[in-house]
Amino acid sequence: MGHTATEQAGSGGLTATEHRLANGLRVVLSEDHLTPVAAVCLWYDVGSRHEVKGRTGLAHLFEHLMFQGSAQVSGNGHFELVQGAGGSLNGTTSFERTNYFETMPAHELELALWLEADRMGSLLTALDDECLENQRDVVKNERRQRYDNVPYGTAFEKLTAMAYPEGHPYHHTPIGSMADLDAASLEDARAFFRTYYAPNNAVLSVVGDIDPEQTLAWVEKYFGSIPSHDGKQPPRDGTLPDVIGGQLREVVEEDVPSRALMAAYRLPHDGTREADAADLALTVLGGGESSRLYNRLVRRDRSAVAAGFGLLRLAGAPSLGWLDVKTSGGVEVPGIERAVDEELARFAAEGPTPEEMERAQAQLEREWLDRLATVSGRADELCRFAVLFGDPQLALSAVRRVLDITPEEVQAVAKARLRPDNRAVLVYEPTESNDAADTEEGQADQ
Repeated sequence: MGHTATEQAGSGGLTATEHRLANGLRVVLSEDHLTPVAAVCLWYDVGSRHEVKGRTGLAHLFEHLMFQGSAQVSGNGHFELVQGAGGSLNGTTSFERTNYFETMPAHELELALWLEADRMGSLLTALDDECLENQRDVVKNERRQRYDNVPYGTAFEKLTAMAYPEGHPYHHTPIGSMADLDAASLEDARAFFRTYYAPNNAVLSVVGDIDPEQTLAWVEKYFGSIPSHDGKQPPRDGTLPDVIGGQLREVVEEDVPSRALMAAYRLPHDGTREADAADLALTVLGGGESSRLYNRLVRRDRSAVAAGFGLLRLAGAPSLGWLDVKTSGGVEVPGIERAVDEELARFAAEGPTPEEMERAQAQLEREWLDRLATVSGRADELCRFAVLFGDPQLALSAVRRVLDITPEEVQAVAKARLRPDNRAVLVYEPTESNDAADTEEGQADQ
């Protein structure tokens, strides 16, 4: 089945066609003959929200296992073949999806499609204990490098656990815990693959210098015989009250460069006008060096060296507004927090100025254009809107919805949500380094 490409208002002239194979695989094609490249993007509708207690991290572990070989591509062959053909590739995991992507010279498109189909259809043929142990160690090392052994590295994990209560599907982050990674068995991995890595649980987008008819023929040839699977359970309900109802707080004493104030505010679900209004509010307040918080804390008060406020958009649970302020010198966090609350209260009372509104909308429009300007970015956006909202065409008109938001809507979401009783707060207090302690001891001995 096909869907006619129609140019939508506000789409910048971009078009996309939709197709569905008999096994349920959704396919989205978008022609762009500006450069001789093609992007392949495959989103599986599985992320950390689908995991159960005691088996966290499986979605991310499987992202790595997908690069460990399949029936006809052994070991590191996927990387070698793509890079040998002049392409680039990677994969990522989030709360709500796992994706894999290649950008290829246009004449090598068939290779990328064959590679993705081979591992979707035959990964279990190559999956064994050696592969599992190898990638288990890689993921554990990634956790050490990105979370456990870097300054402020556990902030995301800690704030997420506070913002989403115990038992909530978003309570844990995609990286998973060391204990759960150790506990994952080969049969756990195989069951996970059979459940989620099926064509009827995926969206494939191909964008760039393509012949749609030939591309669809290749997709049918390589993906069409892969059987569907009906064992997937829907993710657990992520619904929560609009407001947390009280401030949650944790103080962390670690060897960090400076004190820090971080906070997560519960905000509307992605895909709603309220989420777009929240995005604009956070852009005015903390989106770059022209924002209110940057001007107040960094430029005027000089109490901080960095101040940002951004939106983590989530479709299956409340989105989160992420506040991140690093203090200057010996500045204490309570003074920073008072200044932040003053700015949020003033914004809730007055709303954005016309100039702020125009600048914030232009900033989000530029970000949207940046994403859709590259074939890989557009392929990713088409998959995102297909998987999370059921309609890839929404990706082409997303900016129009942001530009339709009024100042009153921005003020309303700020007044309702950017409140002290609707946030989880993390305060970092530096500990003295061992070097400093040793120096002091040496001076005392003298």
